Amino acid sequence: MAAAVTAVRGRLVWFRDDPFLVDRDEAFAYEEDGLLICEDGVITAAGDFHALRERIPEGVEPVHYPRHVITPGFVDTHTHYVQTGIIAAFGAQLIDWLDHYTYVEEQRFSDADHARDVASSFCDELVRNGTTTALTFCAVHPQSVDALFEEATRRNLRLAAGKVLMDRNAPDGLLDTASSGYEDSKALLEKWHGNGRNLYAITPRFAPTSTPEQLEAAGTLWREHPEALMHTHVSENAGEISWVRSLFPDRHGYLDVYDHYGLLGPGAVLAHGVHLTGRERGRCAETGTAVAHCPTSNLFLGSGLFHVKDAKDPRHPMQVGLGTDIGAGTSFSLLATMNEAYKVAKLSSYPLDSRKAFFLATLGGARAMGIDDKVGSLEPGHEADFVVLDPGATPLLARRTARAADIDELLFVLAVLGDDRAVRATYVAGALAHDRDAVPTGGDGPCPGTPPGVRDGSGA
Repeated sequence: MAAAVTAVRGRLVWFRDDPFLVDRDEAFAYEEDGLLICEDGVITAAGDFHALRERIPEGVEPVHYPRHVITPGFVDTHTHYVQTGIIAAFGAQLIDWLDHYTYVEEQRFSDADHARDVASSFCDELVRNGTTTALTFCAVHPQSVDALFEEATRRNLRLAAGKVLMDRNAPDGLLDTASSGYEDSKALLEKWHGNGRNLYAITPRFAPTSTPEQLEAAGTLWREHPEALMHTHVSENAGEISWVRSLFPDRHGYLDVYDHYGLLGPGAVLAHGVHLTGRERGRCAETGTAVAHCPTSNLFLGSGLFHVKDAKDPRHPMQVGLGTDIGAGTSFSLLATMNEAYKVAKLSSYPLDSRKAFFLATLGGARAMGIDDKVGSLEPGHEADFVVLDPGATPLLARRTARAADIDELLFVLAVLGDDRAVRATYVAGALAHDRDAVPTGGDGPCPGTPPGVRDGSGA
């Protein structure tokens, strides 16, 4: 059978290394007139159009996106698909917000039909915003996990997700037990991890809602299945940290709770980390534990400012990705998230430039999840997930980007002014998954036959 081939032309931007730690030009790859060739969902060539055009298979017509920017698909390292319905819910502080909105909403996911409906809407928002990989919490109910993975499989998205573990300090309708949580998670992991592009994440919600017995069971499950991810929250809110100290008086701090139960290491992604101490950041770096920086959520709930400069200190650098943290986060857009990350860094007297911001949203996020051999890059051999960004998506963007002196300024303007409107197209495994400008047919959906971009086989 002939390979499925996709070829796209435009300005290519991606990263070969971490611009926080190495020379920025060494870390950055840019082709002003680039060509991306993908076969059977994998990138086979990326570089200068004129140098690679002869490698386009006969009969394949490249899709040309003039003046657009093509980057790896965005990687969201922390979100909650089950909180899609409560985005923009007024909240005082984290714990109040959980009690009044989150726990109420998540109990609805005992209904499999509701879970399937929200999973579909959630995945729609991902691709509409250029996000092709996400690490997400589900609810405590196993059917909430099945619903999301079924939808992700249908769309061929690379998603990592897991059943939430909670056996205390939550409503009865959301509680499992140490034993049932382990058994349910194990069954879901064995069913879904590595099934297509799905990845399983062992998911204790956070230390206050799990007993020591449940955290011990989670650590046991991860030792049994080290190929899985581990996903939880840490040091988001000052009150939360005090609560953890009262519940685990024998531990040396919040991070030490997870360390004690074997829940740190490569593949562990801890959301927020706003108030991690220097010692705790060092321990994350030492163990290969990553943090998901969620600026829109931290600002929305008033949790505090994450210091990316400290997290990427060359003496003990941590793996850091960006997270939207829907629904405390206020946007599915990782462009909008970069905007807020810049402001948070600025308040810490640290200039987060466009290269660093886009790194965090692509290769940085993939490294945080331990899947940078698969996604987060346009290097050949990686899965062909990429997003096409339109610098002229709005009148203001068009006017401002027309004055951009170089690619750095163009990316910065996209990060500050961009949102879902700037996502011209999203490709998943080499196939078009979202086309902003698709022409409706008059029925219930867009016209799949409407070609994106400009089809141009001449190379003009």
